[in-house]
Amino acid sequence: MASTPSAERVASDGSPYPDRSRPSFEHDVRAMFTHIAVRYDWFDHLASVGNDFLWRPRALWDLDRFHAGAPRRRILDIGCGTGDLTVLASRRFPQAEVVGADFTAAMVERAEARTVRDANRPRVRYARASAMHLPFRSGSFDIAMSAFVARNLPSLPDAFHELRRVLAPTGTLLTLEITEPPSPLVGGLFHAHFDRVVPWLGAAVHSAGPYRYLPESLKFLPKHDEMLALLHRVGFDRVISRRQSMGIVTAYLAGAAAPGPAPRHR
Repeated sequence: MASTPSAERVASDGSPYPDRSRPSFEHDVRAMFTHIAVRYDWFDHLASVGNDFLWRPRALWDLDRFHAGAPRRRILDIGCGTGDLTVLASRRFPQAEVVGADFTAAMVERAEARTVRDANRPRVRYARASAMHLPFRSGSFDIAMSAFVARNLPSLPDAFHELRRVLAPTGTLLTLEITEPPSPLVGGLFHAHFDRVVPWLGAAVHSAGPYRYLPESLKFLPKHDEMLALLHRVGFDRVISRRQSMGIVTAYLAGAAAPGPAPRHR
């Protein structure tokens, strides 16, 4: 089993509580995901009221159509967690090799365990890797994707630039994230649940820090139009978004511009 990394800041119950302003932020995010790895799946189902069963398949449906006509031989799922999106992608794209990568050892262990008996296991492999420094050759994937990862990254522009680097000239990036609903009414209901109920549930299972951090992390994610502009700046030429659940989550789809990545923007 992987050792448990310690966090610099913790909540009152001792659970990791990442703070983006601290130099230890990336390390503390790893400690947080190590802490919640065992309960990650069932807690997400509970906190999302089961909607997470719909979000990933719908995002892959949108990806399939956006990427239509282009090769789909190798797929990278970065920040794969326990392998939900990795496994779904292996089923959606039955000819592709799918690589699930995560920088948290405990998550990779759980992903491998849940996939071992899956019929698509021969086409799935897992690796330890950070979105900030991908250990893959440039142009080695036809599709790169992530689900609920972007708001946890120390530098989203640098991560997108790195993902653009590993994509082939005809490649596609999918980023699925929690987002601010455009409707004030839906937004009010969303924040009542996301900002209050979810942290309360987290505290009930001795994970106050991770689930207080969750609504805070949304504040650091670029707004809808800013995210589209950022994807253009780092080297994607065809960028669209597809909202789900009245804007509670959004799938951003970006087509790589040939012949290569643009200069890095910080």
